[in-house]
Amino acid sequence: MAREELTRLTGNGNGECGKDDCPNVYRTASGSFVVQGDVSKAFSAPQGEGLVEIPEETLREAFRALGW
Repeated sequence: MAREELTRLTGNGNGECGKDDCPNVYRTASGSFVVQGDVSKAFSAPQGEGLVEIPEETLREAFRALGW
């Protein structure tokens, strides 16, 4: 799935990490979410899965974008 196929819910939209553009939350066409953030080592995720860490404010921004 390409980034262009996702609805961006957070961030400034320039697509470049390291330039105040991360972390981010995206919504897929099927209604699920893709989260971009710092890799977390909190525990070992099952094979095929990963853990990312994002600030609370990023989730709040995504909720506001969805009207929740």
